[in-house]
Amino acid sequence: MARAGLSTERLIQAGAELADEVGFDQVTVSALARRFDVKVASLYAHLRGSQDLRTGIALLALAELADRAADAVAGRAGKDALTALANVYRDYARDHPGRYAATQLRLDPATAAASAGGRHAQLTRAILRGYDLAEPDQTHAVRLLGSVFHGYVSLELGGGFSHSAPDTEQTWARTMDALDALLRNWPR
Repeated sequence: MARAGLSTERLIQAGAELADEVGFDQVTVSALARRFDVKVASLYAHLRGSQDLRTGIALLALAELADRAADAVAGRAGKDALTALANVYRDYARDHPGRYAATQLRLDPATAAASAGGRHAQLTRAILRGYDLAEPDQTHAVRLLGSVFHGYVSLELGGGFSHSAPDTEQTWARTMDALDALLRNWPR
């Protein structure tokens, strides 16, 4: 019988909190069982295993990120929308480093198709329509933006910019300026 108070949703939420505390790569069913002071077997009524837990955390994080991004870009266009989207990614990674790492988990195609991951691409494509990009350039630009956002955030979180000037806020602002200029002058 399942332990009272435990549910899949509660375990995934606790797993997400644990990921932010100790790192996504350290989240396991065993670690979660210790957090709830229960035997690992108690959790198998709700989770199939650590991969199921990790996938649940990834889906939660993708949904949270998509919700924040949608709110941030609503009513904005051009560079303002681009910067708002980029800031959501950066802020989310800073606030929830374990969950942000979970967003990079490779999902199987069926799970990915049903996840909020598609909302991220839709939001980015909506912003890119303001830059008058058609396919396949729009797909190239989605990949470029994702690469720049993720690369910058990953380097920043890893301390890659901590020992050099100028300030990372200045570099981030200049990066947004450069991306906006590139998107307005996309090579045809």
